[in-house]
Amino acid sequence: MSARLPGAGPVERVEVAVIGGGQAGLTASWFLAQAGLEHVVLERQTAAHAWHDQRWDSFTLVTPNVQCRLPGFPYPGDQPYGFMTRDETSAYLAEYVRRTAPPLRERTTVRELRQDDGGGFVLELETPEGPATLAAEQVVVAVGGYHDPKVPRLAERLPAGVTQVHSSAYKNPESLPAGAVLVVGTGQSGAQIAEDLHLAGRQVHLVVGSAPRCARRYRGRDSIDWLEEMGLYDVAVEDSPGGLREREKTNHYMTGRDGGHDIDLRRFALEGMGLYGRLVDVAGPRLAFAPTLEASLDRADRVAEDIKDAIDGHVARLGLDAPLEERYTPVWRPDSEPTSLDLEDAGVTSVVWATGFVPDFRWVRVPVFDGRGTVGHHRGVTAVDGLHFLGLPWLHTWGSGRFAGLTRDAEHVVDHVVETLRPPVRLRLTS
Repeated sequence: MSARLPGAGPVERVEVAVIGGGQAGLTASWFLAQAGLEHVVLERQTAAHAWHDQRWDSFTLVTPNVQCRLPGFPYPGDQPYGFMTRDETSAYLAEYVRRTAPPLRERTTVRELRQDDGGGFVLELETPEGPATLAAEQVVVAVGGYHDPKVPRLAERLPAGVTQVHSSAYKNPESLPAGAVLVVGTGQSGAQIAEDLHLAGRQVHLVVGSAPRCARRYRGRDSIDWLEEMGLYDVAVEDSPGGLREREKTNHYMTGRDGGHDIDLRRFALEGMGLYGRLVDVAGPRLAFAPTLEASLDRADRVAEDIKDAIDGHVARLGLDAPLEERYTPVWRPDSEPTSLDLEDAGVTSVVWATGFVPDFRWVRVPVFDGRGTVGHHRGVTAVDGLHFLGLPWLHTWGSGRFAGLTRDAEHVVDHVVETLRPPVRLRLTS
């Protein structure tokens, strides 16, 4: 319904505004609908667009399909331990939208979110029909935490003739000019894009970061399946070994491509890929690297083996029947630490920056951020009554980044919304 605020035009009012039409916002909408709460879902582009627009052609999920458990719509296919491709994931979410019919408003950008002097919140919108204002009693910000591509300033010093793309804009090897490619970063995106280029026959030079790795399978099962059974995705961030610092860590690299397999950077090196330590300087075509390569490879292997140790302990404690497997032996070690690379001599014509993202919440004009711009919250509930966040990395647990963990997070946030808007009736007893 609409109402008129003093000194303003017509302002629409809703009980709950959900900002973001990706899997986080859609999941919140499902629980809000179950609770019978009036709400809208505001999406600046189209629902779940990032799965198609910001993923490369050969992208697959890293988690097995069986863990795609959005509320009311578990994975419907016949490959529970396969890995959905980019297009299959997009189709899964499109079908979720069709089945749940959320009150979705696409092509609607929230330019500003602020508190209303009279209580609640005001959202200044840009809609297909022009500017508009929405008043909401409660708000769920469900836009995730990966907004602006992060590229180091030293990229500005690369030669003008070198094509540069961020991993979010990379599509396939054919989209880059002919020649060798430098990939910077070995998180999940960087490692998988390096493999994509390598399998296409491109000469790849890979700057190896501090990301850990994990075996795709161990002792007869997918490692992620083991970790879920062991409860590691259920440990609250406050109770994890690194505490709140876990939110800043990079996920383990592996892949679901071609049925799922390990990504072994050492094997890539045996097959001709160039590996380097941390990039520290650019002077025209000449790049300088810190001597961190061997330490980074060893650290990634150590994490993978520690995970196997944990699985072995779990199997032993429960007396499970799981086949033994030989442990990993490094197949390659660098003879020396490479400290430089001349792009012209190496024939490098393009650079893929797989260096992550930075959040952009400048439009949220509500005091819920610390000095570093990080959202202050507990399980998505902030200190400002009525304002919630959903879809952030490690919102509650390591599992918050998976569809199944997101469902739990959304249910908790919406339970809090319901308790605020529909407080339980308490009977007053008289003697």
